[in-house]
Amino acid sequence: MSEAIIQADNLVKIYKTKDIEVVALQGLDLTVNKGELMAIIGSSGSGKSTFLNMIGGLDKPSAGKLYVDGKNLFQMSEKELVDYKRRDVGFVWQNNGRNLLPYLSAYDNIMMPMELNSFKEKRERAEMLLDMVGLSHKKHNRMQEMSGGEQQRIAIAIALANSPKVLLADEPTGSVDTKTSNYIFDIFRRFNEELGVTIVIVTHDVGLSKKVQRVAAIRDGKISSERILKEDFQERVKNHGKEGFDWHEADSQDEFAILDRAGRLQLPHEALEQLKLKDNKVKIVLRDGKVYLENPEAKDMLNNEQG
Repeated sequence: MSEAIIQADNLVKIYKTKDIEVVALQGLDLTVNKGELMAIIGSSGSGKSTFLNMIGGLDKPSAGKLYVDGKNLFQMSEKELVDYKRRDVGFVWQNNGRNLLPYLSAYDNIMMPMELNSFKEKRERAEMLLDMVGLSHKKHNRMQEMSGGEQQRIAIAIALANSPKVLLADEPTGSVDTKTSNYIFDIFRRFNEELGVTIVIVTHDVGLSKKVQRVAAIRDGKISSERILKEDFQERVKNHGKEGFDWHEADSQDEFAILDRAGRLQLPHEALEQLKLKDNKVKIVLRDGKVYLENPEAKDMLNNEQG
């Protein structure tokens, strides 16, 4: 089995103001293995960005545990947390202005956060990262001389400057077109495969989410389901930019409901709609080693229709 690098255990986050209390996470459990390239999806307010901020050391839970590379994030001193954010995790934001200094060149932006021993090592890594994001020819350009997509590619390089173990990306393709989104995904995939960095992406981009190996869906502050890439789509991911294929329409992943530690699961909205429940009760039937959920009034409804 792969070794876990991120382990979230029963995370709860409650935001309180004088007049209101909002539960952003309510018992979230998730494991991410070393070397994974995965996505987290969910509607606005579902808790996905809150969870990403916790992994990044930017927020703490009201309850629960979170380990990254064996470190308990919620028992760190302030100094340990600062070191963690500098060395262990990289962050790419939708608003790339949070990553970039506009008065510096692309090359200097990437050099800025580095903590390597020598200038030669810093220079070599900056040039390697520029090459991997396809922007070596713009190393001396400042940010205003680049397109939004190019700025986002530089932001990815900056996030990887200190060789973090985990790269977190919050809506990295949210403000670019489909062609640029495909290019950015290729960059993530290349860094994942060639450098072995674990990558977690929060996204609303359907096309991007259908290309990753695993997608965790958050609903009402908990993991409700996971989607796993089908084997016959593995090669298509590598060639997606070279063929006319619509990933938005692709049935590329198998979906699984997720049991929590108490054996509870969230049913998809479509399933609940088909059951046509009048209240919150369902009938559980075990038949031939399978579990079926039925509307307890279904037979009565059928008899009434037939009568």
